[in-house]
Amino acid sequence: MFYYVYILLSKKDGKHYIGSTTNVEKRLLYHNTGKQKSTKYRIPFELIYHEKYDDKKIALQREKQIKSYKGGESFKKLITERSSR
Repeated sequence: MFYYVYILLSKKDGKHYIGSTTNVEKRLLYHNTGKQKSTKYRIPFELIYHEKYDDKKIALQREKQIKSYKGGESFKKLITERSSR
C-alpha cells in the first residue's frame, strides 16, 4: 500500500490544506462533498500537489514538515515546482 501527502487549494478562499491518505482521488472527493468538517465551508478544492511514499510513518513526517513550511518560502517553492514538472 502506498501513502500520499497532498496539498489542496481552496477555489473559494485561495488557502491551502495539507493532508495524507492512501487514496488521493477518494480523499479529494471527501473534501469536495463537505464530509470533512474542518474544510466544508471552503469547497471546492483542487489537488495541486502530492508525493507518494511506501511507509506511513515517513509520509506523516513529511506532512508535518510541509505544514511547518506553510506560508514560507519553502512552501511557495514546493507548490510552484509542481507547474514545472
